[in-house]
Amino acid sequence: MKPAKKTTPKKKAAAKPAATAKKAAPKRVASAKKPATKAPAPKKAAPARKKVPAAKAALSLEERYRMIQDAAYYIAERHGFHGDSAYFWSLAEAEINSKLN
Repeated sequence: MKPAKKTTPKKKAAAKPAATAKKAAPKRVASAKKPATKAPAPKKAAPARKKVPAAKAALSLEERYRMIQDAAYYIAERHGFHGDSAYFWSLAEAEINSKLN
């Protein structure tokens, strides 16, 4: 059996003050029609900017270490995790250095 939900009484809305009469805006007399103006010319597209090759972002030592660590794991996995871990690490370092340079 579920407990009954507690309900809170709804608050009554505060009485609004009586609406004040708005002053009528003075009517403007229609003057002679203005001559038609030319539509503004469409803006020309900005010339394409030349792409400047971005400078290579410097990796922190931690990021480089993590990349080598991941590469060493996948190299060891390809070899069935049989072999020397230092060998896998050196292969991973060589692979990452070649990709970064």
